[in-house]
Amino acid sequence: MRRLWHNPGGDEIQPIDLALLHSLSYFFGAKLTMQYPRILIAVIAFALLPSYAFADLKEDLQAAMAGEARSEAERARDKNRKPVETLEFFGLKADMKVLEMLPGGGWYTKILAPVLAKNGELYVTIGTQRIEALIESGSFKEVKVVSVDADSIAPVEGTRRYGITSLNLDVSGIDLALTFRNLHNFTPSARDLMNKEVFKVLKSGGRYGVIDHTRRHMQKDNDENWRRMDPVQMIEEIESAGFKFVGSSDLHYRFDDELIYEVGRRSVSGNTDRFTLLFEKP
Repeated sequence: MRRLWHNPGGDEIQPIDLALLHSLSYFFGAKLTMQYPRILIAVIAFALLPSYAFADLKEDLQAAMAGEARSEAERARDKNRKPVETLEFFGLKADMKVLEMLPGGGWYTKILAPVLAKNGELYVTIGTQRIEALIESGSFKEVKVVSVDADSIAPVEGTRRYGITSLNLDVSGIDLALTFRNLHNFTPSARDLMNKEVFKVLKSGGRYGVIDHTRRHMQKDNDENWRRMDPVQMIEEIESAGFKFVGSSDLHYRFDDELIYEVGRRSVSGNTDRFTLLFEKP
């Protein structure tokens, strides 16, 4: 069996789903549906609330995706990266205080910033040079940069990864922290610092969404897989920082990725299997 870790059906996080509602109605019969119609209506409304609540946000996300700030190359990746579905799974809301770690060239930043501009807040941290350049040019002025000590982040000799000697993010009360395809760039000790710092800045009930390229379970580093991560190991590492594992999504599951090639190889680039994990701070 090629895939040693996969959680199908983990892409729905609802307080109560319609199948459960149907079961409840069947179990209680007329007592629930006739004597307590208001309860049934309330349960239905509660079950459907996340879907309706996200409908307006979906329009805002689609508008941001069509924004002039995004290049054609960035738009071309929309179908593969599925930002609307991904952010829905992570529980994004327009009034959230969001932290994006390692935003790179701003692929997700350019989508998140317009959506959060009116009622929310977007913070970026670690590797923010290109975002800072966008802000200085007049774009996305509402995005806030959480500075870090650049000297504390450096390549580790003899590895392809970066180490972090210290990390202190000057922000608090974060509702949702996100990082996309970045964990593989750091050593285990650096990831530990990052996860613990995210835990610190999140408010209670805040969530942490993580995506990265999938590696086979317990497979050691080699020249082909070093930019892939074992999702089981990532769950264990993030839980060890204090998080509760909420669930996973198969949004970025690719059945034809054999998990053996370097993610930049032409045969697999743009079609890598990526795990999508969600955690919560108790």
